[in-house]
Amino acid sequence: MVDFETQIPTAYDPFSEAKEAGSAGAKEYVHIRIQQRNGKKSLTTVQGLGKQFSYEKILKDLKKEFCCNGNVVRDKDVGKVIQLQGDQRKNVSQFLLSARIVNKDQIKIHGF
Repeated sequence: MVDFETQIPTAYDPFSEAKEAGSAGAKEYVHIRIQQRNGKKSLTTVQGLGKQFSYEKILKDLKKEFCCNGNVVRDKDVGKVIQLQGDQRKNVSQFLLSARIVNKDQIKIHGF
């Protein structure tokens, strides 16, 4: 009889990095989303900025730069969220990159 060395593969969890939020390799993403209101009206939301940033100052600069209205909303699940009028997804991502608030690989743009 021939002995074969068999290795039983261990289960690989592709989401293990996401579970280990405190690990050095885990990334914190900034999510930029668009929400449809009524008709053509839409809302852009920005969530996931670091706690070290002042959301009010970022909002003030965004409103001044893009000539739109907005506010900071406190959500019990995700924390603070910046809301802006209109579809400002590309503008916000370019602003965050130029202000060096986040890196390009940390931005996730969602929407239709």
